[in-house]
Amino acid sequence: MSTALPDWNALAGIGDETLPLLQVALLIARDEYPDLDAARYEALLETHVARLKVEVASIDAPPLKMQAINRHLFEELGYTGDHDAYYDPRNSYLNEVFDRRLGNPISLATVQMEVARRLGVPLDGISFPGHFLVRLPVDDGMLVMDPFNAGRPLDIDELRDRARPHLGGDAPDDDALLQILHPASHRTMLTRMLRNLHGVYRDSEDWARAVRCADRVLKLLPDAPDALRDRGLGYARMGYVAGAREDLGRYLQRNPDAGDAAMVRETLVQCGRATAWRH
Repeated sequence: MSTALPDWNALAGIGDETLPLLQVALLIARDEYPDLDAARYEALLETHVARLKVEVASIDAPPLKMQAINRHLFEELGYTGDHDAYYDPRNSYLNEVFDRRLGNPISLATVQMEVARRLGVPLDGISFPGHFLVRLPVDDGMLVMDPFNAGRPLDIDELRDRARPHLGGDAPDDDALLQILHPASHRTMLTRMLRNLHGVYRDSEDWARAVRCADRVLKLLPDAPDALRDRGLGYARMGYVAGAREDLGRYLQRNPDAGDAAMVRETLVQCGRATAWRH
């Protein structure tokens, strides 16, 4: 019998500290794979943990514990970043990541974090610009790793270089970098997964799936303006005029000076024309 997954409509009321990362990631996957057996993937994860338990318990230093976890996941089991088809939506669905051992940075980080935490290693995610990363507390600092590249450690110079293109070409100073490296909540991770999927489906003009992803972001973050706009724009592309007008109207009401307000207003005008034409 399948493990029960949370209900989408209950997620907004669950605190960030108790929102279950693995279960909600599988819930996202179940939208695309309705017959998904969550118990199977939870059992597979526990198998990974069981194979590491004795070895990790025998190691004292957390970085060396993490080294053993990474070796098992990325070398022995073969989890790896999908460098050939980065934007394949399967890389965002956790069941496919478990089955194919291929993923994008945030999905691989999810597997890495869930295994590490079950072994008592406090691994957190980092919503780094560009590629998602993970961090492990070490003495008075942290070890930052790249799950897309076999958990490779990153030094401060590489982190600055990676952040630079996303900050107008300027390297972050120490304070800015520390802020960027702040641990990501589970809600932040899950909404980033959904936004990644939304971008893939939007770019391929798969509007039904794009709308679904935006709607799921709103289940996690009911006040997210970008998701409200994205759902409304998707509705407009699908010809669901009433839904588009409601979402886009609410978006403009809340964000009248948004940078894309003119585009959204034009979409609303087009929806009005479509309604008039149908009548």
